[in-house]
Amino acid sequence: MTNTKHAAATPVLGLHAVDRSQASVVGGKAANLGELSRIPGIDVPPGVCVTTGVFQQLLETTPALHAPLERLCTLAADDRDGIREHSGELRRILEATPVPEYLEAALTRALAEFPADTAWAVRSSATAEDLPRASFAGQQDTFLNVRGPHAIADHIRRCWASLFSERAVTYRIQHGFDHREVHMAVVVQRMVSPRAAGIVFTADPITGDRTITSIEAVFGLGEPLVSGQTNADRYKLRHTQILKKPIARDTDTQVLTDPQILALAQVARQIEHHFGCPQDIEWCLADDHTFKIVQSRPITTLYPIPQAGAPGHHVYISVGHQQMMTDAMKPLGLSIFQKTAAGIMHAAGGRLFVDTARQLASPTGRDPFLKMLGNAHPQLRDALLSVLETGFVEPSAEPGPAGRAAAPTNTDNQPEDDPALVTELIDRSEAALAELKHTIFKFSGPALFDFIAEDTQRMKQTLFEPRSMAVIMAAMNAYAWINETMREWLGEKSAADTLTQSVPHNITSQMGLDLMAVADAIRPWPAVVAHLQRTTRDNFLNDLPELDGGPQARDAINAFLEKYGMRCAGEIDLTRPRWREKPSMLLLPLLGNIHNFGPGAGLQKFEQGLRDAQQRTHDLLAQILQLPDGQHRAVVAKRMIDRLRNLSGYREYPKYGLVSRYFVYKQALLREADQLVQTGVLRDREDVYHLTFDELHEVVRTRQLDEQLLTDRKAEHELFKKLTPPLVITSDGEVVTGAHSRTDAPAGALVGLAVSSGVVEGRARVILDMAAADLEPGDILVTTFTDPSWTPLFVTIKALVTEVGGLMTHGAVIAREYGLPAVVGVTHATTKIRDGQRVRVNGTDGYVEILMS
Repeated sequence: MTNTKHAAATPVLGLHAVDRSQASVVGGKAANLGELSRIPGIDVPPGVCVTTGVFQQLLETTPALHAPLERLCTLAADDRDGIREHSGELRRILEATPVPEYLEAALTRALAEFPADTAWAVRSSATAEDLPRASFAGQQDTFLNVRGPHAIADHIRRCWASLFSERAVTYRIQHGFDHREVHMAVVVQRMVSPRAAGIVFTADPITGDRTITSIEAVFGLGEPLVSGQTNADRYKLRHTQILKKPIARDTDTQVLTDPQILALAQVARQIEHHFGCPQDIEWCLADDHTFKIVQSRPITTLYPIPQAGAPGHHVYISVGHQQMMTDAMKPLGLSIFQKTAAGIMHAAGGRLFVDTARQLASPTGRDPFLKMLGNAHPQLRDALLSVLETGFVEPSAEPGPAGRAAAPTNTDNQPEDDPALVTELIDRSEAALAELKHTIFKFSGPALFDFIAEDTQRMKQTLFEPRSMAVIMAAMNAYAWINETMREWLGEKSAADTLTQSVPHNITSQMGLDLMAVADAIRPWPAVVAHLQRTTRDNFLNDLPELDGGPQARDAINAFLEKYGMRCAGEIDLTRPRWREKPSMLLLPLLGNIHNFGPGAGLQKFEQGLRDAQQRTHDLLAQILQLPDGQHRAVVAKRMIDRLRNLSGYREYPKYGLVSRYFVYKQALLREADQLVQTGVLRDREDVYHLTFDELHEVVRTRQLDEQLLTDRKAEHELFKKLTPPLVITSDGEVVTGAHSRTDAPAGALVGLAVSSGVVEGRARVILDMAAADLEPGDILVTTFTDPSWTPLFVTIKALVTEVGGLMTHGAVIAREYGLPAVVGVTHATTKIRDGQRVRVNGTDGYVEILMS
């Protein structure tokens, strides 16, 4: 336990003597109250704080508390019975433990200057409370109108006990706090008998807009408002302009006058400026003029705003929503991706964003840019249109970038029509990768970082050269042309979907079929299959040579890993473990292939897709020939179909090349990390993941590490993991989601974007971790997003539903290649659809119906 002699020696501190640097002594609430009292012009009711040292000493000197506290530390958040039992025991012991005599004496001295009948608020103030990364709002208890020393002592015990309420215990477990390291102080603060009270947020708590002040106000005490027992007036302001004033339904009188609203907003902004971040503030109006502040804490739910570093309004779109990886990335992964990206990307909340303000402001670039987005990601286009409608982006006289995708579609022969170009591009990338693997081992120390920085530029020249992007855009334009033209000529919906099945050169869809071939190599060997079913170890390959058929199985798995071992879930983050590093991640999909399919199923699947595409081509051309000028139209259509089939498979290749190089970089950087561990600079090799590339370069050069930076980065990453990244966020912090402009879906259907045609019914499997996916043929995969690592699951499922995605993101492309109906961009699909429910997926019109539980 922590040494508490000094803390317990000062059991009571006046709030005026406290600031935010003393949170470990007085808890988060008291530290913030003390800090507030130091701001000129901010009125905080007087009071004292019982320090955490008293609580710590009580824990140390009460043996009955030790066992239940240790047991509580072993529980998971979903162990409700265990939490109820052990937290209840701790509360009972604390509530029955007398307040130490020295504390009562100290309180009596501290409160002697106040009249004996003074009413007090006795308020919990835990060390893990009102923090920037966890507010713990409402998790511990507050008691009002407490009078007299004995009553105060009794309620102090109850505050101590509330540290172990079931909700507080569960919240700490969910946020990674150790119960043994969280301690309780107690604020005893003079009550205010207010005319009005309420809450003020210095940012819109719904949209995140930092220019909005949001006020809730009720007559009398604010406790009924906080506990949800009464309706409140709600006022919204932007700067000094009152935008909205909904008045509570149970009164016709406005709680605050307009001048009072403006005055309170000014006080709130002053507090926000002092703390340096948006605040959630509790206030009381003691008379018609004096606002007393009784609490202020950071708003922990707001998404951080990307920083472009340039003045003016900015509109950021999420890179993760395009890359189908919206999880928080660690700093090393973020910085490497920024170095290898084709354009400038801004980090915020562990994710990356691109500023689109120039495109949106450009008179010539805006329309082509929005049209391109409309084809690929209608929800994103809708979000940007809603931003434009507010006038947030002012038109610019500069032309601005239109974006590569804005090039007009045409049906003339292009250089990209030559299938040999795709082969040439792939061969060039493979040769560059082989050269990298051969060369990088010559470098170490600071020279390695210089080499990697130079190689990222060479990689961009290889992967993002104009011909490569032209191939990708030609295929995308061909897809759009076929769908639009066949709808116009023949009334056919999503005509291009079947045409993209079993196209050549799709490295990602081929990966799924290759894992089926690995299953073919293992299936005949029962001892190997049994071993794979039992093991969860990552070194399971070492055990195989001792088994009958083991060498053949090991060779097949190793061959797969040699080609695809650099892949993993969230692969754009270099810090994520790769299949080569943790091959156990492949066990479930591999075993699923062994049990669910017969020999040669992968080849059969490819050949069936090829036959379907050929038949679809024949049928479409036959119908076109019956139209006026059918001969000419058929020639044009055939050219576009050939272009689609020859080029669309290449779209997956640049990312394969990217992550292949990432794995080479990672292996080299981890060798440097091992050297830092050996020389005592680092404790753990993976600590380097919490440094940017340039920061790690400096550590390698100087052999000096800022330990506090590392600690802060780890805590920051834990916070970022809990945030939901926005599709679009403005430089004011407003989160814009966009919507699907649909009116034709059945009542109650979950609407999304149709990306792969067909209608199927089946059992929904809600899966958030690809490595834990236990699927059966005919299941419908429902998940947040998929990236290429999820492809091995696509050979089993019947349809796909994701919360994130667009027409050309991974899940959509591979679903079309495999002939799976798919709907993406279904908001909250993983919570609205329960695992095991029967659902109908309409990938033609873009919605999902829940049929039965």
